[in-house]
Amino acid sequence: MIEILSPTQLPRAREAGALVADILQTLKSRCEVGTNLLDIDRWAEAMIVEAGALSCYVDYEPSFGRGPFGHYICTSVNDAVLHGLPHDYALADGDLLSLDLAVSVGGVVADSAISFIVGDTKPAQSVELISATERALAAGIAVAGPGARIGDISHAIGTTLNEAGYSVNTQFGGHGVGSTMHQDPHVSNTGRPGRGYKLRPGLLLALEPWIMADTAELVTDADGWTLRSATGCRTAHSEHTIAITDEGAEILTLPRQPHS
Repeated sequence: MIEILSPTQLPRAREAGALVADILQTLKSRCEVGTNLLDIDRWAEAMIVEAGALSCYVDYEPSFGRGPFGHYICTSVNDAVLHGLPHDYALADGDLLSLDLAVSVGGVVADSAISFIVGDTKPAQSVELISATERALAAGIAVAGPGARIGDISHAIGTTLNEAGYSVNTQFGGHGVGSTMHQDPHVSNTGRPGRGYKLRPGLLLALEPWIMADTAELVTDADGWTLRSATGCRTAHSEHTIAITDEGAEILTLPRQPHS
């Protein structure tokens, strides 16, 4: 199903996006060497509940997971890239952490992910991985607007990642959002321009380039959820929810205020 929001729903989408962005930035500011992934999950839960929002993850039970997710945020560390199930792990200096969060406010969902390095050690490869996903995300957003097609976004993302030297896995990608977290259209992280669904005002899309340093192959962790690089290499993931408007693409999950 492809859902088009009415003009009266867009303010709720903005509210959801602002909340997701604020929670992610707050969590980033709290993450330091020694922070436990389970603490991050508890912090996310508390902020979602305090805001009167609903988690899109805790009861999520898709075909590719093992039972309900049971947590409020995805915490993927180093070689884990998607759907990282929070567990008893204390972050170490130089760890590359990806946080992925989706919440519903007033019946409208926003979804976003950030990747960053914990502590003072900043491995060059990790810095570049994060930068590549952020550049690809920006490229995808830049071509989104009324009249453009899904393939235009996919092509912009894939071209940016390929030019940076990374292979693209097409098992998971971006997607429509609205009253639920995962909707059509699927937005692959590579594709041909001029193809696919034509964008129209009111469409919400979650765009999410993700890469692995030296492979395009995923393996599923023993927890039944966490997806890791097949070679054990590092990974990165960046995601924004955008709204297609008459003027172009509005980023709903852009951080609104600085966090120290």
